[in-house]
Amino acid sequence: MPSRSNLNRRDLLGLSGVFMAGLAAPGLLRAQDFAADTTLAPAAAPGPRHVTASFAAQRWQDHFQHLRKGAILCDLTSRVLHYWSEDESIHLVYPSSVPMSEELTRRGHTEVTLKRRNPTWIPTPDMRKRDPSLPDKVDPGPDNPLGSRALNLGWQYYRIHGIDNLAKIGRPASNGCVGLFNPNVERLFDLVEIGTQVKLL
Repeated sequence: MPSRSNLNRRDLLGLSGVFMAGLAAPGLLRAQDFAADTTLAPAAAPGPRHVTASFAAQRWQDHFQHLRKGAILCDLTSRVLHYWSEDESIHLVYPSSVPMSEELTRRGHTEVTLKRRNPTWIPTPDMRKRDPSLPDKVDPGPDNPLGSRALNLGWQYYRIHGIDNLAKIGRPASNGCVGLFNPNVERLFDLVEIGTQVKLL
């Protein structure tokens, strides 16, 4: 793993967003290691003022038997997503939104089954039961709850996707999915493959 002294300008800009968030929520900065390829948040994105989640360093070996096709760990307690590339040259750590309640939360191992650019959002049947006023669908665009990219998982209706509202990141704000800043999900989208293993912890 590259040392901290090897961070480049982009990495420092990415980390600056985290340090700004840390001023509002000091508990956010508990990671032990940052890889040179780690990007935590867009530098221009302000840190939410009510985020109380913290994150700790994670090792892929504690959660996966191998890194074929890479691996994604969604730490729902810390509200961060980790990605490791197959050759271990990239380790990304991104802040995320998490499910709003334990009832909507699913944990365990699954995988990426579909990658969608500029996805259309269609509410699930359960979402319609909870809120009949939801639209039939939301086309791609800034108001789309899936943001600019979506990674469908092996569990029906569960996804890792972008967001339509920056304030959702770091908060329990989803109906079961894991949300990322759009620039972060776009980078993740380009790295993962169909079959990339995923664990929600």
